[in-house]
Amino acid sequence: MKENFTNESKNKWTRIFKKKWFFPALYIMIAAFLLTAVVWYQNIESKLIEGLDDNEQSDSYSQNPFDEEAESVLQQQEIIKMPVHDEVQTEIVTKFYDYNAEQEDQEKGLTLYNNRYYQSTGIDIASSDGDAFDVVASLSGTVTEVKEDPLLGNVVVMSHGENISTYYASLGEVEVETGAKIKQGDKIGTAGKNLFSEESGTHVHFEIRKADVEVNPEDFFNEPLSKIEELDVDAKVEEPSSDEQETDRPDSTEKEEEKPDSEDVDKEEEDSEDVEDEDAEESQNLSFSIIA
Repeated sequence: MKENFTNESKNKWTRIFKKKWFFPALYIMIAAFLLTAVVWYQNIESKLIEGLDDNEQSDSYSQNPFDEEAESVLQQQEIIKMPVHDEVQTEIVTKFYDYNAEQEDQEKGLTLYNNRYYQSTGIDIASSDGDAFDVVASLSGTVTEVKEDPLLGNVVVMSHGENISTYYASLGEVEVETGAKIKQGDKIGTAGKNLFSEESGTHVHFEIRKADVEVNPEDFFNEPLSKIEELDVDAKVEEPSSDEQETDRPDSTEKEEEKPDSEDVDKEEEDSEDVEDEDAEESQNLSFSIIA
């Protein structure tokens, strides 16, 4: 029985092999399998090549010498913003002292310190409720200086190329370090208080400088950075001499003028009295000689 079943299976495969369509069909199946394998291998190879090309392009892009120039062009198009977030309600409590402004505006640009008035070289910005607030970068740039000043509080200076810099003083806390690359709107610190502008309360003192010459920040808010680059600071109106008004901030190491010693004053008074007595005696002798 088992042998009969084996013989029938062999006969069945023999009949299939003798069919005219069997071997062509077998060849087609093998060819299709080989073709699928070749296509699959080519796809894998092409993906590997594309990955290598992407890496080479990224490397070449990072080393592109024109990247800095492109970044500079984008920065020129950057709009100058106030150093606070838009949602924070703030006001300018001290203005930039402008020699060509009206007297009322000039008075708003004066800072009283140690019984003397100083002309403001920037603006003081405070919140409407008097609370502290975050101070952010007005422009993208590089932090060039971070220091603590006895009169002005914590100070941060940023460079933006083309001899343009921004100056942030009276900071309570500082969140950046020297050399850091900062994007516009990034947090620099928080508003604080200082000795020089006590009347401004909690505030940030903000300045814009071109070639170390202070300009009025309010003239450049919501304007492109290129407007400052085009500014000719050499043509700035000549400021009055220091004999007419105080122009600079007091130096944090400035000493008060020494008061004369009381003993010296008494000595000077005694000397003046002796001189007056001698003059009186001479005049009296002269009158006697005339009478004689």
